[in-house]
Amino acid sequence: MRIFSVITTIQPPTECIITLTQRLSKFNGRLVVAGDTKGPDSYDLPNTTFLSIQDQKESGFSLAERLPTKHYARKNIAYLQAMREGAQCIYETDDDNKPNQSWNARGEYLTDCKSVARDQGWVNVYKYFSDELIWPRGIPLNCIREATLPVLSKLAEPQRCPIQQGLVNNSPDVDAIWRLALDRPFEFDVTKADSVYLSPGTWCPFNTQSTWWWPVAYPLLYIPSYCSFRTCDIWKSFVAQRCLWELEMGIVFHPAEVIQDRNDHDLSKDFEDEIPGYLQNFKIKEVLEDCTLLPGTGNVINNLRICYDALVEAGIFPDKELQLLELWMNDCRQAMQTSCPQ
Repeated sequence: MRIFSVITTIQPPTECIITLTQRLSKFNGRLVVAGDTKGPDSYDLPNTTFLSIQDQKESGFSLAERLPTKHYARKNIAYLQAMREGAQCIYETDDDNKPNQSWNARGEYLTDCKSVARDQGWVNVYKYFSDELIWPRGIPLNCIREATLPVLSKLAEPQRCPIQQGLVNNSPDVDAIWRLALDRPFEFDVTKADSVYLSPGTWCPFNTQSTWWWPVAYPLLYIPSYCSFRTCDIWKSFVAQRCLWELEMGIVFHPAEVIQDRNDHDLSKDFEDEIPGYLQNFKIKEVLEDCTLLPGTGNVINNLRICYDALVEAGIFPDKELQLLELWMNDCRQAMQTSCPQ
């Protein structure tokens, strides 16, 4: 299996990314980097494709001309490039995440995993990995102190899991409220080492920090542009998991596999950017649950469009998001046509 790792950055190669490329080399892996208007003109690492803004515009991807600059959504072009180059698995991360000793190539089918039963609603999955007060960015605030968790059971048979999220030590993905009130270096409990599978109908936000994707889910990589920076990957995650349910698949969370040396953040600005999520994440869940989607792997792209149509109708996104989505879907079809079997 050939793994492609994808990032977007405005920095030269960090120690975290240098370590990642060294790990990738063991699996004939490759790094794809989407630049932006600010940042390096090149990225001097082996087995790396660097796409400057000009490279992106000349890539042949119709989305490249229309995406906003100075935006995390430039990562969409790196996803498309990885697909075009024949990625059999895409591992996405950020330039401040360093693989720990347990980081290793993952497989799409899992057996050694515990699962949460169907239709459990919101679940704070971090509580399966720690007894401390902590919650993932994007979960509704009224869920962070739930007294009980659904009981885990062993998977009865191998489960196909085309989206898998690894947790992050030192600076895990939490919201600005946690950081403003409780911030400190944090490590998940090493004695709670079972991966957790969330069956269809069970919700938990995931992010783009240490996430594994396989071809059937590649269309769901799309990062929306017309929302705040601190909600774009979270809202992407809600759409992705809703679409997976039509394949009878859910999301997996693994114990921590990277250590984050977090880039500088203005926590007050993070909080401001997260307000749309605090106010609308529950509504997004309801809108997506009400969508009538189509079963089967051949309908993943169609279901993506249905979800965004509903979110635009509900006022979550403006109409212009659909223009970018249409370009993404066309580029995605072309990039996957010859190189990414379902």
